Amino acid sequence: MNRTYEIMFIVRPDVEEAEQDKLIETFSGYVTGGGGTIKSTEKMGRRRLAYTVKKFNDGFYVLLIVEAPASLVAELERRLRVSEPVIKFLTVRMDEEDKRVAKIKKHRDAHVKRSALPTASAEAAAPAETPAPAAEAAPVAEAAPAVEAEVAPEPVAVS
Repeated sequence: MNRTYEIMFIVRPDVEEAEQDKLIETFSGYVTGGGGTIKSTEKMGRRRLAYTVKKFNDGFYVLLIVEAPASLVAELERRLRVSEPVIKFLTVRMDEEDKRVAKIKKHRDAHVKRSALPTASAEAAAPAETPAPAAEAAPVAEAAPAVEAEVAPEPVAVS
């Protein structure tokens, strides 16, 4: 089963541009040759590291977003580990994150604040049902205290 992964690796700062491109093409070839697909490749440029890694204070960041089976990603990580120009790498599985974000959006769309709804839509919905005059008056009476409770959190004495 193919999943989406973000693979970020840092290349040594003394590696030339042509060698970086060749390294990226090599890792992209491993992914496509193993049955995966490259969604995007981003060269983020030379950046300073937060701490010294293998006696280097900066490096070239590269981000690969791939869709591949877990076995292929494990093989790619093994090759990143033994590759001399790569000083650090990180692999993150993104499909679970996409599911989580979709679930949050669905939940937010389903639960819309009543105060955010326009009052015209509530009035338009009541005449559409038209079951009986007494039934129409009851929802309006129930809706009015709810709106007051949201606007004023303190109870107001009615005389």
